[in-house]
Amino acid sequence: MTWQPYNLDQEAQRLVLKYRDLKGVIGQSHKMRATVAFGLERFWGEHLRLIDKRNYEYQNPGQYWHDTWKSFTNIMRPIGILIPCEEIESSDTKNIQETAEKLWSIPLEDQRICLAVLAQFCDSLVWWSQRYKLPGDSDDE
Repeated sequence: MTWQPYNLDQEAQRLVLKYRDLKGVIGQSHKMRATVAFGLERFWGEHLRLIDKRNYEYQNPGQYWHDTWKSFTNIMRPIGILIPCEEIESSDTKNIQETAEKLWSIPLEDQRICLAVLAQFCDSLVWWSQRYKLPGDSDDE
């Protein structure tokens, strides 16, 4: 495998700018970075909790997590690591379980590569979030 720049910084900047004007959303970048340590399946599943239709307050943060995951899967595709990214409702237990199993079945070496890239991607999200946050938008939201 040769060096792959992944364009993490450019994609992170794009995402942060897309969500910048939605109060309390880009502060999720810090939570994303912390969640990487818990594994791919937990990072992936966080959007389901936030985007739950009964929880309107968290729709935008949930969509930010989901868009980050979609971007991450697109980043990994050119090097041949295919990560599930199907649209799944938070109430669809069967598909949630199937997706988690797919993530757990990724070869260990590929999981390590994915987690390293995802950590760097989240570091870029945090960096851009700090640069572009609006006055009054705290990191705690």
